[in-house]
Amino acid sequence: MTDFIASSGYWIFLITSMAVYALFALGLNLQWGFTGLINFGHVAFMTLGAYATALLTLRGVPIPLAVLAGMALASLLGLLIGAATLRLREDYLAIVTIGVSELIRLAALNEEWLTQGSFGVQRFPLPLDFQPNFPSKILFILLFTALAVYAQGLLLTSLRRQWKESQAVQGKSYQPRKPLALIVWGAIGTALIVLAYIPGAISLYNYSFKAGLMLLTLGFLALVYTGLDWIEQSPWGRVLKAIREDEEIPRALGKNVFWFKLQSFMLGGAIAGLAGAFFAWQLTTLYPNNFEPLLTFNAWIIVVLGGAGSNAGTVLGAIIFWAYDSLTRIYLPQLGFLDQSQAGAFRVMVIGLILMVLMVWRPQGILGKKEELTLGR
Repeated sequence: MTDFIASSGYWIFLITSMAVYALFALGLNLQWGFTGLINFGHVAFMTLGAYATALLTLRGVPIPLAVLAGMALASLLGLLIGAATLRLREDYLAIVTIGVSELIRLAALNEEWLTQGSFGVQRFPLPLDFQPNFPSKILFILLFTALAVYAQGLLLTSLRRQWKESQAVQGKSYQPRKPLALIVWGAIGTALIVLAYIPGAISLYNYSFKAGLMLLTLGFLALVYTGLDWIEQSPWGRVLKAIREDEEIPRALGKNVFWFKLQSFMLGGAIAGLAGAFFAWQLTTLYPNNFEPLLTFNAWIIVVLGGAGSNAGTVLGAIIFWAYDSLTRIYLPQLGFLDQSQAGAFRVMVIGLILMVLMVWRPQGILGKKEELTLGR
């Protein structure tokens, strides 16, 4: 078991899973964290993205075009749901999204002529599934190094901004506890980056499809993260946050609130559709049961844990979620006092307890801002 954990293959799986879930949760964070739209059927967008990518590539469509088609279908689903519900109260949106996600999953299960049903979609083309030569391996490692440096830069920038904010809060010149907490978080973040970089670089040198998929997933996660960070600072992003806080204010200023909500819902769906493509490539075989409602609530756990409205918090939430999931899945059964089924129930119970404690201690999440809290609106 120790050899399994230490193997680079396990770390590649862990890093890729974290990146896929972070990408998936970033779409939900745009919808709920930025705009206040309650979506309990987020997995529906991932399902469309995954199946569209797999089925179209099986029919000879190039992988990039298939991914774009999956994102377009997920965005179209957001348009259809949003056009019907976004003028209604928020609870209607939550109910409709749950129903639509189950409808799409059952359609994938029963419409065998299109999705091959319970037999699953198998042997579809995968990206970067080849054996690169030595210069290509070096190029992949350099790209991976650039992503690690970029992640470290984002971490330092975020810590520097929070450090400046800690120097003058409500007229105070200094907060003694805040800088220490930032140093701790910076050390933990740097350690995680190094911990991921070493096995990742080794796997890229001893190349396999999984290593290439890891690099591709992290690259797109960086692109989406950067884009959403830019959106957050843009006038469009500020309107979304105003709608989240009180939509009557932007409406009074002449903004088309419904149109902004619809754009946010569609873009969040497209990001989830992109995550669906990577999810399909990681699984290599698609079954309808891969898209249970649990995936949606895992995304909610990630967003709430990291902090609603915080892109960095969403990525951090994905890291914590997968670290907890992997460690408890491996070590909990070894303790001997729980069987396999009891261990699974215990893991869910503990994550629920952690969320309850977090809601009391820090309801805005780890990196969320209390003034931007959307819980309990």
